[in-house]
Amino acid sequence: MMEQLQSMGFPEEMAAQALAANGGDLIKATDWLLTQDKPISTPHSNLPHIAHAQPKINRFFHFQSKPPSSIKDLNNTHQEEEEDDGQSQSLIPRKKRQKYEEKISNSSPEVAAPPPNVPLSERMRPRVLDEVVGQDHLLVKDSLLRSAIDCGRLPSIVLWGPPGTGKTSIAKAIVNSCTTGSFYQFVSLSATTCGVKDVRAAVDDARKLKQKCNKGTLLFIDEVHRFNKAQQDSFLPVIEDGSIVFIGATTENPSFHLVTPLLSRCRVLTLNPLKPDHVVILLKRAISDMDRGVVRSLYKEMKIQVNDNAIEFLSLHCDGDARGALNALEISATTAAARLTMPRTSNGDGDSLVVITLDDVKEAFQCKHLLYDRAGEEHYNLISALHKSMRGSDANAAIYWLARMLEGGEETLYIARRLVRFASEDVGLADPQALTQAVACYQACHFIGMPECNVILAQCVAYLALAPKSVSVYKALGLAQKVVKESIGQNEGVPLHLRNAPTKLMKDLGYGKGYIYPPDNPDSSSQTYLPPSLIGYKFLDWPETER
Repeated sequence: MMEQLQSMGFPEEMAAQALAANGGDLIKATDWLLTQDKPISTPHSNLPHIAHAQPKINRFFHFQSKPPSSIKDLNNTHQEEEEDDGQSQSLIPRKKRQKYEEKISNSSPEVAAPPPNVPLSERMRPRVLDEVVGQDHLLVKDSLLRSAIDCGRLPSIVLWGPPGTGKTSIAKAIVNSCTTGSFYQFVSLSATTCGVKDVRAAVDDARKLKQKCNKGTLLFIDEVHRFNKAQQDSFLPVIEDGSIVFIGATTENPSFHLVTPLLSRCRVLTLNPLKPDHVVILLKRAISDMDRGVVRSLYKEMKIQVNDNAIEFLSLHCDGDARGALNALEISATTAAARLTMPRTSNGDGDSLVVITLDDVKEAFQCKHLLYDRAGEEHYNLISALHKSMRGSDANAAIYWLARMLEGGEETLYIARRLVRFASEDVGLADPQALTQAVACYQACHFIGMPECNVILAQCVAYLALAPKSVSVYKALGLAQKVVKESIGQNEGVPLHLRNAPTKLMKDLGYGKGYIYPPDNPDSSSQTYLPPSLIGYKFLDWPETER
């Protein structure tokens, strides 16, 4: 903080006094210095009037907000400094100017190139919305997001999609793409690392900024579903009064994990998994980009060549996750570079050529990435697909969805329990043996576990899919429950002839009187078993001859 105040032009003693008076708060210390209308002095020195520092303050903020694009602009800045305060010392020494010139030449027009130790997926993050790939349904002309950006009136939104589809990239690119982006400051928090204190501090800063200079704050919360109800509620008033534009990112279904008041203040935008051709575009962009791409991950000046079959393998096996594909490409490049020998693989320009092969990519990937969350929405999507495939008697599809769940790491006993339920709900009386098969499958899975029980699950799934189906019992139970719930007043008591009479008093009250014992009286069809008001009511739709 001391260095920042000194770079604005304030003397060291004045800066120290300001920080001490304002508890180390840089913004308050700056305000305090600017509001001093008299010279500030100490017992040991006579400090200049505060107004003498104003030209340097103006140049400081100008330099921070708009860096010069060439060495000529740096020299112009140096001349302006000498005209303002008469000092002959350059704002940026010659060596620093040279380093800055190199930095400018190796950076994009929008932002300087990130350091090479940053992961490739982060270095290649889209800087503006036009660089985002695979989410055309959100970014086409006249879409909600594009229209809001063109008008400079950003709504609060929730970005929902699988990992690696561009949620964070879109949030960061919105500010750079907005024509009024200078009226928003971007603040990013992650629900995995911050707590209530961090959220309150960000909200307080946003309110102060709104009151002080009428500048809004675009507050991005990654993994917002990890916030509890109280933390989510803390955003409601600041979204309501416009202090912040809220952008949340989540991989979980917002309907299940975000509170209703927050959803009512935000628009939910769904991101799709990237298709292989989208991933190919991103991979080729990373290969060809000399400033941010994979070449910067290498420790020497090298050239990169990636075989087409390696790119195709990455695009097909990343499961629509661009981050996973880019990280695998970076690992492949470092693997290929490690085995490179300079004298034997040098091109005509003297630069080493790194060739990334299919084997390098397979080594980096190790195994196919599967989109599956045992506690999330994909868990319910797959079990629903398995259930419906068996109900439709498609054994091939049922076994496929079973394989997806097993490869994703699903608990085998959970699948077995669902099969037991299916045996009664969907097969039922059409094949009573199905329930026996399902229970035996559960017990076998419990006995031997994975991976040996996988074939047992597959056998049961195939049996249930091919078995005849009947939902008559399932429907009968539902209809009976509906009658019980919707009965007017209190449900009728059990008819006296159906009641047990273990005591003399109960016999005297008529319990069991008139009951016909069917084993001794085959012709007992006249006996009824339902309450009087429901006699003749049919719940189970099952032919008498098939009992």
